[in-house]
Amino acid sequence: MTWFYQLFIYFYSFGAHLAALFSPKARRWVSGRKQLVARIKREVVTSQPIVWFHCASLGEFEQGRPVIEALKNEFPAIKILLTFFSPSGYEVRKNYDQAEWVYYLPIDTKKNARELVEHLHPALVVFVKYEFWFNYIDAIYLKKVPMVFLSVIFRPSQHFFQWWGGWFRKRLHKITFFFVQDELSAKLLKKAGIHQVEVAGDTRFDRVMALSEKVRKFPQIELFKQNATLIAGGSTWPVDEDLLLEVLKNTSRDVKLLLAPHLVDDNHIVSIQKKFSAFNPVLFTNMSDVIDENSRVLVVNTIGFLSQLYPYTDLAYIGGGFGVGIHNLPEAAAYGIPVVFGPNHLRFKEAIDLKNIGGGYAISSEKEGVEVISNLLNNDNERKTAGEIAQNYIRQHTGATSKVVKKAGVFLS
Repeated sequence: MTWFYQLFIYFYSFGAHLAALFSPKARRWVSGRKQLVARIKREVVTSQPIVWFHCASLGEFEQGRPVIEALKNEFPAIKILLTFFSPSGYEVRKNYDQAEWVYYLPIDTKKNARELVEHLHPALVVFVKYEFWFNYIDAIYLKKVPMVFLSVIFRPSQHFFQWWGGWFRKRLHKITFFFVQDELSAKLLKKAGIHQVEVAGDTRFDRVMALSEKVRKFPQIELFKQNATLIAGGSTWPVDEDLLLEVLKNTSRDVKLLLAPHLVDDNHIVSIQKKFSAFNPVLFTNMSDVIDENSRVLVVNTIGFLSQLYPYTDLAYIGGGFGVGIHNLPEAAAYGIPVVFGPNHLRFKEAIDLKNIGGGYAISSEKEGVEVISNLLNNDNERKTAGEIAQNYIRQHTGATSKVVKKAGVFLS
């Protein structure tokens, strides 16, 4: 199986280089890794203990972030190295001020893993959620460096727990400690003979609750909203935007849309403006003290503001559920608004929980989405009750960060 994994890594890298000929995102993925190990070895020089955090992308970063900041507060001497797999995370957070160094993760070859771990010799390595890179795991284990995975969710269908998954399970045994989100994950690990595990929950909840208590005022948003009911479209893709367009077509002028697309490149923003042209869309970056009274769509054409704008909204449709998987539900739910999301949500515990307790609504088609959102718009009591349920759920599931920091303290002391 080892040779198969090495072959997979080779072909993954080859495929990325091929895709780079056509895709700007793949091009950034490739160019960001050129001579990367040599660059890290040249730039990362310190006598202070290094804590290395690795995240796949932006969503995982939001899970790691509260732990990074709590560790920096608890252990001021440590230096943070932050790596990302995806350009979506790296490009947005490459200037994150709580990390001394931010890079892409060099491709997971045996040589890269060995050289990087030997040079860094970190005091602790933290992988967030699903980032199982087995050459890195082997190299970290061989150097006897404590290695923690946080906010993990395991499912019985994963390769780790199949009859043929022995090679993968063996790597899990090399990990020092797991912080998982639910009891099922802990049971799966223990059944596989892995007992270094604690059910801590999702560290992201601590972050979003803290944000929800620091509301920032945006007078232009108040001017745009006025007395309307405002829908948030969070991290939307084109299929989500089509659905929200149908919602606007089927509602009155008293309903407006704050749209924050997942992709904010110029081409996509222009396509959104054309799609919603009948509703006089205005761009967030162009807002002034005078708003067209006929405008019913505000397009957030920049990254980093959505979480601060949720307080102005009355319900949220979270994108990704008809494609790659839903994006950040807790960020919206923390503000006491109900969340609506598509069918690809089964890997997200919070989505399943919110659906079951009445704080979230799962939809399977555009038609159903229009019906569900329209019903919430027309039923103030149901909408407010669902929002309260969602917010209480987030509040009741905070505390994961302190559990992780306590355990990390054992490794760092």
